[in-house]
Amino acid sequence: MSKRFALTGLAGYIAPRHLKAIRETGNTLVAALDISDSVGIVDSFFPEAEFFTEPELFEAFLEAERLAGRGIDYLTICTPNHLHAPHIRMAFRQEADALCEKPIVLTMQDVHTLRELEARTGRRVWTVLQLRVHPALVALRERWAACSDEPDVVLTYITGRGKWYHRSWKVQEALSGGLATNIGVHFFDMLSWFFGPAQHMEVHLRTATRMAGFLQLERARVRWFLSIDIDDVPDKLRAQGQRTYRSITIGGEEVEFSGGFTDLHTEVYRRTLAGQGFGLDDAAEAIRITEHLRHAEPVVPQPETRHPFLEA
Repeated sequence: MSKRFALTGLAGYIAPRHLKAIRETGNTLVAALDISDSVGIVDSFFPEAEFFTEPELFEAFLEAERLAGRGIDYLTICTPNHLHAPHIRMAFRQEADALCEKPIVLTMQDVHTLRELEARTGRRVWTVLQLRVHPALVALRERWAACSDEPDVVLTYITGRGKWYHRSWKVQEALSGGLATNIGVHFFDMLSWFFGPAQHMEVHLRTATRMAGFLQLERARVRWFLSIDIDDVPDKLRAQGQRTYRSITIGGEEVEFSGGFTDLHTEVYRRTLAGQGFGLDDAAEAIRITEHLRHAEPVVPQPETRHPFLEA
């Protein structure tokens, strides 16, 4: 049976993946919200959807639909990170589940509060941890689960951002959660999913454009480096016009998962609609890690925990 969706954050870059997933799973978008009206992308998916630029009018429409017996089943949330928690509450007020982009929230206190609201309302918060449905990563996790070794992991993720980034909400830590949350949360989730919760966490470098540090997970040691500085992209790749460099090695072996991303949001939607999606308990560890890193004072790294990029 087709489900009724609404969506917040329609003008954001991630919204088209959600529009595609809603359509490909045979469901309908009935209404969307964004403070920007540059949302022509919706015509390619759900041209009949209602659109609002004011949250109060958006929720008033949803309320009228609910009282008329046409309420939504899910509210998809693609807004800036600090709005996720209030928009999840909006979903619950409409007696709908929330399907929220990463990170669900920015603090563990928010996680605890949402758990209480789930218990009180009977609704659920779902999230998009798409790396957990990547076939190559699922197979790799199974392989390491059968291994008794405690590997050394080196995570390097560089994605060169333009000047716009530094004038956006993303650089305001209170709104975004900072660099580790913005570009690192999926990878911290993936590694804790592989190797268990973090037992010790360090920050070795923190600037406006770079972060580095060390995680001792339950079954692995992780040196990590994150950057939005285009100058950190290796010269050879930069000369080819590439602005992103991603590398993860586990036990000295490069993890390759560049391909296979096209349909990951759709697969997450399928699982969520079947009641097998990713919820607060799945997302909590990465939120705990990124919240800690956000507030940790940088320390001088030991040689065995120093990321190679810090040698330059």
